[in-house]
Amino acid sequence: MKLTTLRRSRPRSLPGITTTARVDRRTSSLVRRLNPGEIAVVDHVDMDRASAVALTEAGVVAVVNAAPSVSGRYPNLGPQHLVESGVVLVDDAGGQLMTAVQDGAVVRLDGETLYLDDQVVCSGRRQDRRTVAEAMEASRSGIASRLEAMSANAVELLRRESDLLLDGAGVPPLTTPIRHRHVLVVVKAFDYRRDLAALKTYVRENHPVLIGVEAGADALLEAGYHPDVIVCDGADISDIALRCGAEIVVTSGPDGRAGEGERVDRLGVRHTTFHTGCPAEDAAMLLAHAGGAALIVTAGMPAGLEELLDKGRSSMASAFLTRASVGSRVADARAVAQLYTHRIRGWLVLLLVLLAVATVAAAIATTPVGQDWAEQLRSWLVQSYDWARGELP
Repeated sequence: MKLTTLRRSRPRSLPGITTTARVDRRTSSLVRRLNPGEIAVVDHVDMDRASAVALTEAGVVAVVNAAPSVSGRYPNLGPQHLVESGVVLVDDAGGQLMTAVQDGAVVRLDGETLYLDDQVVCSGRRQDRRTVAEAMEASRSGIASRLEAMSANAVELLRRESDLLLDGAGVPPLTTPIRHRHVLVVVKAFDYRRDLAALKTYVRENHPVLIGVEAGADALLEAGYHPDVIVCDGADISDIALRCGAEIVVTSGPDGRAGEGERVDRLGVRHTTFHTGCPAEDAAMLLAHAGGAALIVTAGMPAGLEELLDKGRSSMASAFLTRASVGSRVADARAVAQLYTHRIRGWLVLLLVLLAVATVAAAIATTPVGQDWAEQLRSWLVQSYDWARGELP
């Protein structure tokens, strides 16, 4: 009897990236659900660098954006960070993407095309370093209009928050002593790891009050520090950071709504509420300024024009007005780090002194006088040893 050989069909090896897709219109909400190796499906016009950093740190292999990541209105920094980090970026895939792909679905990204069950979901534009650089260069013409928009937002913000920004009215007092001390405000954005690494000597020698802004508190913990104060809205921060024992300040809008601040209440963490329309990083600087800080050092915060433009219009206006209010007390981490880069350390000076003494002693020991001194020292050490053992009266 002849048996027919049954062969199992092997699964087809399809080109591209096949993995799980995570979908959310809010990038800040999405990053909390992402796992390494997944594809992020977003709808984010002019992706900022802070969002791009959060996506890369979540370990995504690709980002499919329903909107253009660089619209041309101004040179935003998010797409550049993604492509330089090796993340595949497919742009302007269309609004139907957000409803066509369910969160947690297994998809395949091949070039510019996204597939679901071998069916084409959408096609966009695959970005690389060259295309992003070209788009950034073309968008520089929009800087002037961006600054004009910031001016209008600054006037509106100043109208609403003039008492806070000009007189410090409404800033809650902190139990953590700040007056006449240095304060380091850490935000998890804009090369914060490099900033923290460069400030090691500064932190060790000055013992500043450490303020973590939202996920900046997690950044401090990862770097081996313990935050003294945490300023957040309860969203982009871990439970571990909220329970680390730091003084918690939850920001809320002027209307009293605290965003996701009820999460802090659910955890049973004691906190103070700061009613302000300013972003958390600006609220942290206002807290330090009102507390009488001698110097406020910022890490992971925008330092130049391009980084400032990368923030949203209202956030950009708030950052500008806050820095104007704080004045000369604020300094960027990169500037402070320069003061400690080439400075001679105390232990190095001590080592050089000891080496010099040893060299002089070795030179003296080669002379007759030095040899007499050495013999006298040897004799004294032998007598001291015998006395210690009780062999001498």
